[in-house]
Amino acid sequence: MKNSDIDFLIKTLRIECKNFVTPSVTFLKIHGANPYMILVSTVISLRTKDEVTLKASEKLFSVAKIPNEMVKLSSSKISSIIYPAGFYKRKSEQILEMSNIIIDKYNGKVPDSISELLKLKGVGRKTANLVVSLGYGKPGICVDTHVHRISNRLGYVSTKNPEETEFALRAKLPRKYWLEYNDLLVAYGQNICKPISPKCSICKLNKICTFTTAQ
Repeated sequence: MKNSDIDFLIKTLRIECKNFVTPSVTFLKIHGANPYMILVSTVISLRTKDEVTLKASEKLFSVAKIPNEMVKLSSSKISSIIYPAGFYKRKSEQILEMSNIIIDKYNGKVPDSISELLKLKGVGRKTANLVVSLGYGKPGICVDTHVHRISNRLGYVSTKNPEETEFALRAKLPRKYWLEYNDLLVAYGQNICKPISPKCSICKLNKICTFTTAQ
């Protein structure tokens, strides 16, 4: 994929992804989730299927939508609410710890910078970028396994891990596409460009994809 193909890529994905289910955290944002809810939902989403993340998040947010409400719950209560999300016990402890820090250090407001978000235990660059971009509408590039995989399959970047991919994309992806890049590639990765047995025969990106031409 050449740099000049990026406009075609985004235009095509915008059309194709209208037919797919919106990623869970983005769905919550569309329906009014605040930055804290984006943060918590992203934590829940790690190593958890999207449909499970959405149900667990909605159930939890029916009880607590801000840190001051969350800290009134016990770790076991949060665990029971977000089950069967992956590592639900560990995540419940993390959610409580983050909530207390946000109250004590940030006056109950989730930080709006990647550097500050990374100071929260268990928050990596993927989560920090998603909170900054979805929660606050600031430029950020959230790179999960889908974004990392597809960006490399297309030949747009050549990187070994998601963190390398993020910085490679920051260097070459036009800033106007930063906020939507994650949503588009996640949806496409869940439905077409899957990790195993990607549906190359029906993919609309065949003509620019190095993965397809290499087969």
